[in-house]
Amino acid sequence: MVAGRGCVYDAAPMISRQITIDCQRLLCPMPVIRVQDRIAELDAGDQVTAVCTDPGVLQDIPAWCRINGHAVLSAEESDGEYRVTVRVGG
Repeated sequence: MVAGRGCVYDAAPMISRQITIDCQRLLCPMPVIRVQDRIAELDAGDQVTAVCTDPGVLQDIPAWCRINGHAVLSAEESDGEYRVTVRVGG
């Protein structure tokens, strides 16, 4: 706890969870559903990385995030593996 200018607040940084889920060999819409189900269990600020083999996730997961108030932190491809990292919105 830190006191300053008449206020007391907790200066400890907020610790968010970073979860990785395996969506390899799953086709649309299953990677989005797996991300949706996992996010439902998490708190705002937590992060989920979906590891996929379906290139459609590079459009599908960001579209789902826009509709549902989450933020895509990264979306990348390497050697046929697609990783999309999402920060859970509030």
